[in-house]
Amino acid sequence: MLQIIIQGRGGQGAQTAGTLLAMAFFAEGRQVQAFASYGGARRGTPVSSFLRVDDRPIRVRCDIEQADAILCFDSTLLEGRLLAAARPGAQIVVNSSRTVEQYAEMLPGHRVLPVDGMAISRGHSLGRIVNSALLGAFARAIAAPSLEVLTRVLTAEAPKLHEENIAACTEGYRWVDAHLQRMAA
Repeated sequence: MLQIIIQGRGGQGAQTAGTLLAMAFFAEGRQVQAFASYGGARRGTPVSSFLRVDDRPIRVRCDIEQADAILCFDSTLLEGRLLAAARPGAQIVVNSSRTVEQYAEMLPGHRVLPVDGMAISRGHSLGRIVNSALLGAFARAIAAPSLEVLTRVLTAEAPKLHEENIAACTEGYRWVDAHLQRMAA
């Protein structure tokens, strides 16, 4: 079973990202359990989205305490409790302009892949809306769901700016793909 935590701040789109990711996994025929946790009900407070994905029915009903993967929308939240919820070897994708080497120094023992979702989103006229760029990056980092399915879900669910969201998602996916290929070489 794949267990995922998406962490962000109110208004950043972490909850929407969790919903879209769950829909994409479901569209691939997987079993999905998704739920959220809100701090205060206002902009800027920490919010979390949790997903479990499996090929069999999911019977577990507790919080995710050891995630296989984490998507963090705000690098200031990548600390303490969130890092403690990462299983050893968990893939962490964070919205940040820092380098992999900087994170290796800051957070030894964690597999952190920073992606500048803000730059990608702004490059596609989405402003500060980083959901699509980070979803594409995260999907490639964990090798699921497929880019094709993810973009199909975005097309169906994005309320506006369809082409811009698809382009940002694709760029995030390709950025991580290129980075992983460089690391493997």
